[in-house]
Amino acid sequence: MTADLLPLTWLYAPGDRPEVVAKALVSGADVVLVDLEDAVAPHRKEYARSATADLLAETPPVPVHVRVNALDGPFCDADLKTLSPLRGLSGLRLPKVTSRHDVVRVAANATPAEGGTIPLYALLESALGIEQAYSIASAHRALRGISLGESDLRADLGVRDETGLDWSRARLVVAARAAGLPPPAQSVYPDIRDVEGLASSCARGRALGVLGRAAIHPRQLPIIERAYLPTPAEVDSAEAVIRAAAGDPGAQALPDGRFVDAAVVTGARRTLALAQRLA
Repeated sequence: MTADLLPLTWLYAPGDRPEVVAKALVSGADVVLVDLEDAVAPHRKEYARSATADLLAETPPVPVHVRVNALDGPFCDADLKTLSPLRGLSGLRLPKVTSRHDVVRVAANATPAEGGTIPLYALLESALGIEQAYSIASAHRALRGISLGESDLRADLGVRDETGLDWSRARLVVAARAAGLPPPAQSVYPDIRDVEGLASSCARGRALGVLGRAAIHPRQLPIIERAYLPTPAEVDSAEAVIRAAAGDPGAQALPDGRFVDAAVVTGARRTLALAQRLA
């Protein structure tokens, strides 16, 4: 993945299992998410932090983000203090964010050794977080993305199936766009054996405007990537739009009757940018 392309795949690995993290680093994921929160038992928190610090003392082969512990819990401050100065840290993932103040507080306490800011990514996992989506998305210049934590959100809302999350997903897409952030990535699909279900869920997410997805197993990565990359037919269509619009600032119709204007051209360029991954 080149630096100018947004990630499509984000692979979680538990921070207290360095051997799993090592495999994740060579899995082909665009970003590895080392988890210090839900995947680590309380009595393993300090070890997970220490093992992650050892990993990030040098720059890993792919970007590594760390999901820190609960922002209002007993472990988060130590996570931020230990990990923020390390050269191998590419971002911090903040769980259960409910207000802009959560983001501002972490930004003030997460300072790299050379100064500046560490990229932050907020997980919205409750009804309150969803209601505050734009306020959170626009909270601080260090914030580079927002996304859902769907397991906790399902429990909070009493949602029973996939369709019950559509409104919340769309809300985040709008909030991210309004704040000038990239499209949110989808949350993890928990059944690693259900390949068809994952593909269907990704297709639904793509239709809502999200881009890419977090995974909990390497076997999910190619399915996610295929779901979010444009098909050959979509690439051909986008190229036809660009050709039709070349040299003509006005709108016109393609031979198949489709109308080409500035908005259609913008969408075609986005499709072709994603298609660079196929080259």
